[in-house]
Amino acid sequence: MQHLAFGKGKVAVVTGAALGIGRAAALRFAEMGLKVCLVDLPSADLKAAEEEAKVKAADPGSIVAMATDVSDPGAVKAMAATVMETFGGADILLNNAASRAGRGFDADIEEWRQLVEVNLWGVIYGTRAFLPGMRERGTPAVIVNTGSKQGITNPPGHPVYNLSKAAVKSYTESLAHELRSSGAENVTAHLLVPGWTTTGKNEHRTGAWLPDQVIEYMLQGIAAGSFYIVCPDDEVSAEEDRRRILWGAGDITENRPALSRWDPTVKHAYDAFEP
Repeated sequence: MQHLAFGKGKVAVVTGAALGIGRAAALRFAEMGLKVCLVDLPSADLKAAEEEAKVKAADPGSIVAMATDVSDPGAVKAMAATVMETFGGADILLNNAASRAGRGFDADIEEWRQLVEVNLWGVIYGTRAFLPGMRERGTPAVIVNTGSKQGITNPPGHPVYNLSKAAVKSYTESLAHELRSSGAENVTAHLLVPGWTTTGKNEHRTGAWLPDQVIEYMLQGIAAGSFYIVCPDDEVSAEEDRRRILWGAGDITENRPALSRWDPTVKHAYDAFEP
């Protein structure tokens, strides 16, 4: 059974919808009979995603693409106003848009800043634009924010991406608690944590999941009432994810070196912990 927010005729707003997980979500929602607003930067990919979603929809008029920079609060507000005028508001918000710019500590600081603007502030702007209307209507609604395992286990290599996704995790946890404690029982928040997924225009590699698999897992998790929707993949099992997350938390409780999983002086202990 699906969550009531995903019934036919309901409205879904998906950011980062031109490619990858966002595109897969928009297409799946169109197949389910939802009205879908595909949000991304203007591009041929966004237009192609819109056309593909229209083919899958029973009513092509229920699909619309809105070129929007989610790091611009004014643009997000304008997009939300258009969704209200077109569809009467949203029942589902998937804050999925993300950047992977920036890389290491010596990368251009403006790339770091832009990544945080998209990955974190884009989530905040989107939530603030749509949540009041969701609460006011009082009908079942969901906000799904796309996090990352990198925002939980913090592997070396891309610190700004990791910190942005760690912040999305923290924000979404606080949002879920606020919704519960304030009596807004019609709106729930969820953290989608994909595993290794083939996204963008990358070549699919053995071991990775396809975006369609992530969306199906997400739908099952929301229907089950899960907040943390941590996706496995064909290389890392759910149990292995669990051990890695527990080890990372243990760095604090056991006063180990930061990111001890990658520290050669602790490698023997980690190898024994995760056979």
